[in-house]
Amino acid sequence: MKNVFKTVPLLVVLFVVTSCSSVRVATDYDKNANFGAYKTFAFFKNGIDKAEINDLDKRRILRAIETELLAKGFTKSENPDLLVSIFTKSNQRVDVYNNNWGMGGWGWGGFGPWGMGGFYGPGWGWGWNQPNVSTSTEGVLFVDLLDANKKELVWQGMGTGFLSRNMEQKEERIKEFVSKIMQKYPPGAQQ
Repeated sequence: MKNVFKTVPLLVVLFVVTSCSSVRVATDYDKNANFGAYKTFAFFKNGIDKAEINDLDKRRILRAIETELLAKGFTKSENPDLLVSIFTKSNQRVDVYNNNWGMGGWGWGGFGPWGMGGFYGPGWGWGWNQPNVSTSTEGVLFVDLLDANKKELVWQGMGTGFLSRNMEQKEERIKEFVSKIMQKYPPGAQQ
């Protein structure tokens, strides 16, 4: 039984760490679009300017998207086939872990002179543990690809996952988000 109580917190930590490292991706697209005809791209400034993130993260995202599209054989152009836009949102997530067992803390109590037991004063005993509370930011990145001639959305990728506040980790995390999203382009691409 003691081993179970030692193992449960470790399993919870491992679950949280592994779930925080994954990016969940979903896509939607126009089934009538000819994705093979798209060869060039440019960034859609009007859409990108509306993204509610700081300019540093915006540039990180755009560099990552550009890298992915160039690797897929696209060419950046002033007369593009596709316009690339982004949209972001984030949610604060609060996790409370309370195992409700274990040793209590130091405190005052007992049955004082007015009670039955005759013990009154400081002591240590069994009680309820304080809950562990952690907060994290879950971000959502949308990558929109628009047909430049029709000005219509033809493909949208959405990545959801936890963000880092650490600058080095944030840059890697952004690259991971974009890479996972762009793996789904074009529709039917090998996963």
